[in-house]
Amino acid sequence: MGRSGHACSVLGSLLLLLLLLGPAAAQKGSTWKTLSGDAPAVIAKGGFSGLFPDSSDPAYSFAASNQDSAQWCDVRLTKDGVGICLPDIKMDNCTTISDLFPKGKKTYLVNGVSTTGWFSVDYNSIDLTNVTLLRAILSRTNRFDGSFTLVQVEVALSQYKAPAWLNVQHDSFYSQFNLSMRSYILSMSKQYTVDYISSPEVSFLKSLVGRVGRKTKLVLRFLDEGLVEPSTNQTYGSILKNLSSIKTFASGILVPKHYIWPVTADNYLQPSTSVVDDAHKAGLEIYAADFANDFALSYNYSYDPLAEYLGFIDNGAFCVDGLLTDFPITPLEAIGCFSNLNNTKADHGMPASFLYPFLTLQLLNLVLLLISRLHIYIAGAPLVISHNGASGDYPDCTDLAYQKAVQDGADVIDCDVQVTKDGIPICMSSIDLMDVTTVASSQFASQAGVISDIKAVAGVYTFNLTWEDIANNLKPMISNPFGQISLSRNPRNRNAGKFMRLSDFLAFAKGKKLSGIMITVEHASFMAEKLGFGVVDAVIKAVDDSGYSKQSAQKVMIQSTNSSTLVKFKQLAKYNLVYKIDEVVKDAAPSSLADIKKFADAASVSIKSVYPESSNFLINQTNPLVKSLQSAGLPVYVYLLMNEFFSQPYDFFSDATSQINALVHKGGEGGGVDGLITDFPGTAHRYKLNSCRNMGDKTPYYMLPPQRGGLVGVIQDKAALPPAMAPEPVLTVSDVAEPPLPPVIYRASTW
Repeated sequence: MGRSGHACSVLGSLLLLLLLLGPAAAQKGSTWKTLSGDAPAVIAKGGFSGLFPDSSDPAYSFAASNQDSAQWCDVRLTKDGVGICLPDIKMDNCTTISDLFPKGKKTYLVNGVSTTGWFSVDYNSIDLTNVTLLRAILSRTNRFDGSFTLVQVEVALSQYKAPAWLNVQHDSFYSQFNLSMRSYILSMSKQYTVDYISSPEVSFLKSLVGRVGRKTKLVLRFLDEGLVEPSTNQTYGSILKNLSSIKTFASGILVPKHYIWPVTADNYLQPSTSVVDDAHKAGLEIYAADFANDFALSYNYSYDPLAEYLGFIDNGAFCVDGLLTDFPITPLEAIGCFSNLNNTKADHGMPASFLYPFLTLQLLNLVLLLISRLHIYIAGAPLVISHNGASGDYPDCTDLAYQKAVQDGADVIDCDVQVTKDGIPICMSSIDLMDVTTVASSQFASQAGVISDIKAVAGVYTFNLTWEDIANNLKPMISNPFGQISLSRNPRNRNAGKFMRLSDFLAFAKGKKLSGIMITVEHASFMAEKLGFGVVDAVIKAVDDSGYSKQSAQKVMIQSTNSSTLVKFKQLAKYNLVYKIDEVVKDAAPSSLADIKKFADAASVSIKSVYPESSNFLINQTNPLVKSLQSAGLPVYVYLLMNEFFSQPYDFFSDATSQINALVHKGGEGGGVDGLITDFPGTAHRYKLNSCRNMGDKTPYYMLPPQRGGLVGVIQDKAALPPAMAPEPVLTVSDVAEPPLPPVIYRASTW
């Protein structure tokens, strides 16, 4: 064996060691910048309230199933002094009380503010037996509304085996009705283990000092800075300036997350404050509140809730002591699998220091050099393929989108090829400039017309304008697939970046740390017949001119929904060809697989073909499509991943990482795909670094894919069930086969 062979053998052994020991090694010796040095706590607000009605039995049961998160209960008192868990003092905001007691509306002073609604103090506990819970946030699913009755505090403390957090929001309100919240809380703390008691009222917490167990932590809850704390008549902003005084009656503080990471008026992050360090210096734990995966996060997080949690616990400067959230599973992922990682291009997710005990310095340098050069082949799955660059952060197919995709760790960057009036291939995600540029407000808007071969509505097409027309007169426009529900992407950069010719794209990609490029070609027949343009020949020429044909570091991938296009490429060049199946199918017939194998090396399929759904709920169905394609020797890439919570079925908890994990997971309920085509390559790349991969039977429950149809099974009202779905079709030969591309008919007037 030669030296290079020996080095590769050693490297292979070391990489195997990394794979086998990686997760444990990544966690071993990790330290936290919390006050105690322990991992931060996760507090489930009203249980798993991002999915089920806040403070309902399934919300608590789901959150408590593995006892990794504390259970938060907002304590309210009934007329007969029974404690119930309810997120709002106004019962009509979160229950069916107004339906059962339509004349029960009252007006009371709540901390000096006149408040109208239905209140627990007007009803005995027996009166509330048939009152059921509703979602408190209307943008969430209503399919669990009206199915679950109120949970009493005693039940929450005795039945759900998890750390307990009781929050008392309006102690002074209940005293108006001769109800003592203090006596009730003390009684509960003597009968049950209460780990935390919080309140925004200083006097209430002071009244508990020395009267609760030593292990019970008292926490002062801060409201918005300008609000007045009722017992001291000081604003919370003023109280924050004297943390040492809080230490006399509390062991911690709970603050809205904007106290730590403030945001601008247009929802971008400002520099972090010193409040975490200040609290720790005063000997106080600090907990951050107001986390929810389905709220509009700061644009800096790219709609990625996991990134937000990491900003509070793994930023290198500070770490909060706990996170209060509607979606406890995501911070558990952040703490257990995504903290203390080396965010490099290497896919193994190991800090380089892990290798030191095993290697000589010379061999270590060799390994690290090979890792840096061959990173895609090291635990490379899943392959991360950008979709129009990092189009979740910048306008499609612009220089900035491609730069961000490379920076974020994409393995492959892509170009959707269109053609201009003067015959220049360009990268543009749509052939219709109305979709992705400012052409509608330009002097070229009058050229809009209907071309039925492409779309039924009027458009201004790339082939209507020259490259100079586009580059010098138009601006790119960021895609906003959920703009209708006010989930806009990066508005500060909505028109940022420069358009790219195919030649520009190839020059940019060459030499970058990428495993390849993917060029998508559609409308080839139309271009040949109607425009006199041979897009296949043009792409091959551009690739050859760029020098890609003379290198092997980056593979060239060609994707198309048209088999005829891929057949033509196969005849003329040696590229990696990807057949995009553009319909939802459950499987592929053996004859269609044989046909695809004749012209393609891989396939891309829709998410719904992997995880069938109905009304945003996964159904109890496992499609064999992925396994069928893989058994035929075709790697499978899934499209299209987006971070916005509205793009994911509820079963993925409004968490893009949870969806990625399910799609990639092999066996069981997992999708088992080989690659991810995504608008947000940074999120997919970070997944590859997580320390919980390859753990087998020791994989944490929060990193297992959801049970298909499991969430639907919790819906009790049969009328609320999602509609039954018609069976998806099987891909057949007739779906795949196409006549050859027509010859290019040159039209002198076209260009």
